[in-house]
Amino acid sequence: DEYKPEKALSEEDLKNAVSVHHALASKATDYEKKPNVLKLKTADWRVLLFQAQSQEEMQTWINKINCVAAVFSAPPFPAAIGSQKKFSRPLLPATTTKLSQDEQLKSHETKLKQISTELAEHRSYPPDKKLKGKEVDDYKLKDHYLEFE
Repeated sequence: DEYKPEKALSEEDLKNAVSVHHALASKATDYEKKPNVLKLKTADWRVLLFQAQSQEEMQTWINKINCVAAVFSAPPFPAAIGSQKKFSRPLLPATTTKLSQDEQLKSHETKLKQISTELAEHRSYPPDKKLKGKEVDDYKLKDHYLEFE
């Protein structure tokens, strides 16, 4: 629906809202049906496609979404700890970061190196082909998470 600033948001509006904390907007290079399409990957692994009127408008949307996402992307909390060996994703807070832009960039670069190393190490020890069930599912979940990150 058309946005009306004087109208209060309904429960339905809030239910359908898309949170951009820890999200990333980029050009949808793998989508060729329409021009000027941007892709938004959210923290809960949803992927949304939006079409802009022009290349310039698409880039403006990408820049603004990523800027807002960065502001509301405080560093992640460690994953929950339990007695099981099961993989758990870290918790992503939807709060304003306390880091400056430079500190946040360095934090992201450090995290990228850490995730890349962890992914390479994870893939160097695949589960035994004889195993089935939880171990294989857990391996695939962690692999998918690391690849997404």
